[in-house]
Amino acid sequence: MRGDDNYDSSDVEDRRSDRAPRESGGGGLGLLFDLIYWLGWKRGLVVFGLIGAASYLLGPVLGGGSAGPAQHAGHDEARAFVGYVLDDVQKTWADRVPNYRRAKVVLYADATTTGCGMGESAVGPFYCPNDERVYLDVTFFEELRTRFGAPGNFAQAYVIAHELGHHLQKLDGTSDRVQHASRSQLQGEGGLSVKLELQADCYAGVWAASAEKRGLLEPGDLDQAITAAASVGDDRLQRQATGTVQPETWTHGSSAERKHWFRAGHDSGELRACDTFH
Repeated sequence: MRGDDNYDSSDVEDRRSDRAPRESGGGGLGLLFDLIYWLGWKRGLVVFGLIGAASYLLGPVLGGGSAGPAQHAGHDEARAFVGYVLDDVQKTWADRVPNYRRAKVVLYADATTTGCGMGESAVGPFYCPNDERVYLDVTFFEELRTRFGAPGNFAQAYVIAHELGHHLQKLDGTSDRVQHASRSQLQGEGGLSVKLELQADCYAGVWAASAEKRGLLEPGDLDQAITAAASVGDDRLQRQATGTVQPETWTHGSSAERKHWFRAGHDSGELRACDTFH
């Protein structure tokens, strides 16, 4: 994706030099996979889709270190890229959604306070509807490349656009309706959580179509986004983490579903094509 290495968005808040104290965690490995997403929902967090990805989660959650300030080389470039994508996505939505209200992106390291309580990099990028901010530890982009097999800056752009899709859902009331559902209604391959996440994937695809029409994409960019969408499918993450797939516990959708809905948004270029709830 074409960008501007010197870009600076007023909607990016940089907290990477702050070191927020991490909440002490109880529980063990058995609780990790089943509860971390549910607890996130109870606090209002809408997380990207790493539940069950043990290779990423176990170190930060159960006591291992995560990338801190010593690994911040090149992050000014990351801030410029995040800001560029953020502003482009939001301009796209402002042109299409009446009374669109801009979100912000908070860059942080390891853990930070949010309007939804303490947020940790262990859960991956997430959106907090209470303060209308996307929270991102940019070291996740390296994880996306090395551990999830999704390289390229448009794979990163897809992640940002997906989280901003949750902001659209906040503005139109969809996320509030889903958040008040019971746990049984949320989880599972046909659950409301999956439908919410697939809609955010579709919204990311709509933005990708707009960026493509405006000449911002380069050859291979769409493939990068589709690879990223597939890399965080519940079935793939569960298989990597445990060797088994349990659709009844899904929260984000399968790899095939995530690819399908991103493509549906891209191919139509219209938000109305993203009704995953019917």
